[in-house]
Amino acid sequence: MNFDVNAVKTPFYIVDKSLLIHNLEILKEVKDRAECKILLAQKAFSMFSVYPIISKYLDGTAASGLYEARLGAEEFKPGEVHVFSAAYNPDEIDEIFEISDHVIFNSFSQWDKYKDKAIASGKQCGLRINPECSTQEHGIYDPCSVGSRLGITIDNFEPNKLDGISGLHFHTLCEQNSDALITTLHAVEEKFGQYLSSMKWVNFGGGHHITRDDYNVDALIEAIVNFKNKYNVEVYLEPGEAVALNTGFLVSTVLDVVENDIRIAILDTSAACHMPDVLEMPYRPNVINAKNPNVSAYTYRFGGPTCLAGDIIGDYSFDTKLKVGDKVIFCDMAIYSMVKNNTFNGMKLPSIAVAEINGEVKLIKSFGYEDFKGRLS
Repeated sequence: MNFDVNAVKTPFYIVDKSLLIHNLEILKEVKDRAECKILLAQKAFSMFSVYPIISKYLDGTAASGLYEARLGAEEFKPGEVHVFSAAYNPDEIDEIFEISDHVIFNSFSQWDKYKDKAIASGKQCGLRINPECSTQEHGIYDPCSVGSRLGITIDNFEPNKLDGISGLHFHTLCEQNSDALITTLHAVEEKFGQYLSSMKWVNFGGGHHITRDDYNVDALIEAIVNFKNKYNVEVYLEPGEAVALNTGFLVSTVLDVVENDIRIAILDTSAACHMPDVLEMPYRPNVINAKNPNVSAYTYRFGGPTCLAGDIIGDYSFDTKLKVGDKVIFCDMAIYSMVKNNTFNGMKLPSIAVAEINGEVKLIKSFGYEDFKGRLS
């Protein structure tokens, strides 16, 4: 962490450009060695003020609908725009075809509905497949769980309707290593292998934690190269977390300290509003200079200022007592934070800043009452 935590009024998200570039260089190495294409999955990280940096390394953006597709088309240049949605709104499909390079459908019924427009648009069109291969334990994030609405299973695959389809897409991973991808690829080949050679491209989706320290990059590259050679297709990856993993922080301030069997530090930062995955996943984010509870002399439970009783971030211990006004710095807060935050209870959204390579802090955007009011009626 190489920036002044007092440079911006808390709460604020800050992305360290030097850490971002470090991740991008790893991803570019994968691109170059595997001769594949890598897209930024905007659902995890949509901080478009740094798109000019990311676009120097990656090939484009992956979107989950019209607004993300527009953001990629407008801000990520040069770059391809790929979009997938579980179902497309008829009022939006014409614009999606206009601004996208790849449009991926979740079902044959959706493909039947929009096929004529798709072919007339001249864009690359694909189908999302479901290899029914679960490699993770987080059910809420498992597209291969029983009864999943995401992707076409082999029992529902209609090979007589592939005219106009140039690629297949699957996305099954969540924060996983290359071994999970390799397992998934075996399932994809077993179920859909007979259709792969007739495709121009296959998109391996996201969830690849490529920039994590223990990630097996060599195994990933080998898997991609072998797949490309076997089926003569172009391969896409669309990681979101890996692009901005461990590059961002959320800086907050202690507003009060109370006691109820445990010391409780109330912050100007809310789990429910500013880092929703803490409650959804759930997980306990790391904090600078903090240890696990009861390891150091003083243990605190961090909570937000909202009325939600469960607005709890986690328990942490420190060598010295916390006092009102102290700064608390949460790690890995670039991903699934800015894209998911909300104004429940009228909470102010954190400002957004960047730390330049020289450590200088630049405020990108701040939020106020009108941002809260503008979402209401």
